[in-house]
Amino acid sequence: MSYLKKLYLKLNLMRFQIILSFLSILGFLACDAEGSLVEVQNETASVTPELVTDQITNPWGMTFLPSGDILVTEKSGSIVRISDGNVIDSDVAGGPESISRGQGGLLDIELHPDFANNQWVYFTFASAEGEGSGAMTAFSRAQWNGTGFENHTVLYKGSPNTTAGQHFGSRIAFDNGGYVYFSIGDRGNRDNNPQDITRDGGKVYRLHDDGRIPSDNPFVGVSGAKEAVYSYGHRNPQGMARNPATGDIWTHEHGPQGGDEVNIIGAGKNYGWPIITYGINYSGSQITDETSREGMEQPVTYWVPSIAPCGMAFVSDSKYEGWDGDLIVGSLKFAYLVRLVIKDNKVVKEEKIAEGIGRVRNVEMGNDGYLYVGVEGKGLYRLLPE
Repeated sequence: MSYLKKLYLKLNLMRFQIILSFLSILGFLACDAEGSLVEVQNETASVTPELVTDQITNPWGMTFLPSGDILVTEKSGSIVRISDGNVIDSDVAGGPESISRGQGGLLDIELHPDFANNQWVYFTFASAEGEGSGAMTAFSRAQWNGTGFENHTVLYKGSPNTTAGQHFGSRIAFDNGGYVYFSIGDRGNRDNNPQDITRDGGKVYRLHDDGRIPSDNPFVGVSGAKEAVYSYGHRNPQGMARNPATGDIWTHEHGPQGGDEVNIIGAGKNYGWPIITYGINYSGSQITDETSREGMEQPVTYWVPSIAPCGMAFVSDSKYEGWDGDLIVGSLKFAYLVRLVIKDNKVVKEEKIAEGIGRVRNVEMGNDGYLYVGVEGKGLYRLLPE
């Protein structure tokens, strides 16, 4: 490609990003799976955040016991148990030994789909164990004994450790077949990790619930490959959820300056980072002049400017009229949640909800039909429909 052609493409990409940013701020446009602009109604839905407890500092993950009690992970390393709005244990025993480093710490928590029979609970966290100094994301499980955890076992540990403080990921989700998925961010090493299946980082992984690698994982038998890898080319996935209508695993991930993505995860698929992106460097310089390439997946939707997404949940069996099947995404940057109306795996409508709630770290469906939202520095909220 000639220098003049490269310069032309670069200028046009920058102009496109500027136009998108301006229109997105005005709330007029969003993008569909092909990157085309579509009109959406950015209404503000009528929901009221109700404070459940303010006795939590950084509620990174949460899960709901059959009793209705909530287990919440604090990024600093403790697990909090909440019952009827009261903290009844601020440091539940027997969980992971995490290290707090930059964006890393004690991250997600998820019950096994058959928890009633096996009592297994799963975690992701920053671990200092293993090769090298620093830390790397680990995935583990332990059994709930009614008051705490026992039999804690690490099922997968990314390697090597690194002193970098960014992009640990990480979320957990189960599909309809009993497989468990978790994410590890690129750990700030975008030029080496995301596109290399022999390296951890920038990946979504799939395991059996006991940590065994499924024989049909896409890179089993590939020389040097991390065989637990299910998809690659990711930046920093901090949202993951199973679509109850289809069983598909959906993720979202932070873009750099713009280019946050929502993706549907497929076996062996490459999601492009950093070869293709709708974002630019934080300095304003260009990462790449490509937003698409053959063999790389396009997102279901993306945001320019970045909303800094964290946490996501599909609405199901809920008390919100007409919302079941919708996808809820939290925004760290703009202190609201986004409701995405999904039809045939495309976003047909987008609206902001709970504006001003604060830096949203996580959102989950409770087993009482309400959405629960973890907010940094504020605590845990329940969203009540009006």
